[in-house]
Amino acid sequence: MSAKHPIIAITGSSGAGTSTTGQAVRHIFRNLDIDASFTEGDSFHRYSRPEMDLAIRRAQEQGRHISYFGPEANDFERLEQLFSTYAVDGTGEYRRYLHSFDDAVPYNQMPGTFTPWEPLPENSDLLFYEGLHGGVKGEGYDVARHVDLLIGMVPIVNLEWIQKLLRDTSERGHSREAVTTSIVRSMDDYIHHIVPQFSRTHINFQRVPTVDTSNPFSAKDIPSLDESFVVIRFRGMRNVDFPYYLQMIDGAFMSRINTMVVPGGKMGLAMELILTPLIGELIDRRKRQSD
Repeated sequence: MSAKHPIIAITGSSGAGTSTTGQAVRHIFRNLDIDASFTEGDSFHRYSRPEMDLAIRRAQEQGRHISYFGPEANDFERLEQLFSTYAVDGTGEYRRYLHSFDDAVPYNQMPGTFTPWEPLPENSDLLFYEGLHGGVKGEGYDVARHVDLLIGMVPIVNLEWIQKLLRDTSERGHSREAVTTSIVRSMDDYIHHIVPQFSRTHINFQRVPTVDTSNPFSAKDIPSLDESFVVIRFRGMRNVDFPYYLQMIDGAFMSRINTMVVPGGKMGLAMELILTPLIGELIDRRKRQSD
């Protein structure tokens, strides 16, 4: 962690809603006039899409599984190196993983490839990460220890699968069968490398549908925010102004001493109310260190 060069990370599984949350955080950055550097978890994959397909086939021939959730397909050491370097002097390298043709055309590349590594912009106020592994920890790496504000996006697993199925088929051109196979293949890595992160987060936002999602593999649409509640859990945080949040968010209530529940349609409001002062505090602390 670093007072002078803070790091904010949103972590969550594929289809968990990290991108939507990232948009809310970017809105906060604009309101607070914060100049942030950005990096995405996908850029730390070890393999391009064709290379990953080959690695999956080879693993299957050996009776093993490999997925984007685990260390075999990701360079966790390089991700920790970025966080560590940024925390010291505000520098580091990033690149982009190009998911679609729309992403790839400006770079004259194919989808499923990476842009070259390049330096982060100089003199940024903070580093913002969104992806699968903002709080990952294991033998030889501990990414979570460098993060000043770690936010988990954790829809219940059936909703997560629905979001992934519909996003990957409609936006990324995968077949439903391929996405289902990917979910099954990833389960061991999901349990060991994704789930433990949510015990390290400072705040979790867990969306719980109020409609039937018992068979996610037959779902035709994603339950809307208005068809959900959001469970917000705080860990190790002092001076959380729950009375203020309950007053400002219509329909909110406390389910535990550290847990608040809000109507799904109020999730954006809840995020802004909760995260704005926390991010502002990181920037104020940075300014005090710089003076």
